[in-house]
Amino acid sequence: MTTTTLTTPLVAATATTKAPRQRIRPLKVVLSVIAIALALAWVFPVYWMVNSSLLPNAVLQSVTPRFLPFGGSLDNFLTVMTDGKFFGALQMSLAITLLTVAVALLFAFLGALAISRFKFRGRTSFVLALLFIQMLPAEGLFIAQYKLMASVGLLNNILGVSLIYIAAVVPFTVWMLRGFVAGIPADLEEAAMVDGCTRTQAFFRVTFPLLAPGLIASGVYAFLQAWNEFTVALVILQKEDAMTLPLWLRTFILQSANRATDWGQVMASSTLVAIPVIVFFLLVQGRLTSGLVAGAVKG
Repeated sequence: MTTTTLTTPLVAATATTKAPRQRIRPLKVVLSVIAIALALAWVFPVYWMVNSSLLPNAVLQSVTPRFLPFGGSLDNFLTVMTDGKFFGALQMSLAITLLTVAVALLFAFLGALAISRFKFRGRTSFVLALLFIQMLPAEGLFIAQYKLMASVGLLNNILGVSLIYIAAVVPFTVWMLRGFVAGIPADLEEAAMVDGCTRTQAFFRVTFPLLAPGLIASGVYAFLQAWNEFTVALVILQKEDAMTLPLWLRTFILQSANRATDWGQVMASSTLVAIPVIVFFLLVQGRLTSGLVAGAVKG
């Protein structure tokens, strides 16, 4: 009797504690299904691009779509990569993007540090100017940018395009990095200085490592802007031997204007353009996540 009396309340208590879990679980299942459906909807265009790049053009133009690349090959990729302009455009895009990211992060880092750590006359006006610059439509600057680059002889030049990209990217990256710098207490540097470090040593040994996620998050933004930009490059780069990958992709499509478009080759070229971005994201994915969260703490 004693065992029965002790077991019954225990069973009742266990049933009481499990009841809320059973009510919450269906909601989690529904949310999980919705998340999976959204993820599949987001991934499907990428999958369709890769799938189409492996199929011949005759299959792609058929009435019945083929969702799996059975019978596919890498012929489209080989055709695209044997195009004489591909590797030149690839080198052009890599040079412009790397130069833009490096210089933009340097200037943005110094600007964000000045805004967050020092008080000076015109500080508020400078911050407002950064926001105002972001409101200017890029299309309204094309004529002025073209005339400026032409006057200094930087048309069809890596440096000319990079300067315009840097000027376009720096304002937002300054604003973005400002939140990361402001989120790191200045007391950490003061404590390091008390321990015997100079101001420069305290900054590079204590503060700078904590800014790594912010620098990576800002670098991703600069990378995407420079790698995918099309309109400025179309205005500044007008020679066939000076093209970025987006311009090369457009030219590759226009080559099919007098005949049926070979969508397999178009999708293969688009896949090749997207591969460096995917690789870059895979390399910085962990740091990027922590960087975005850290930047939202304080602005």
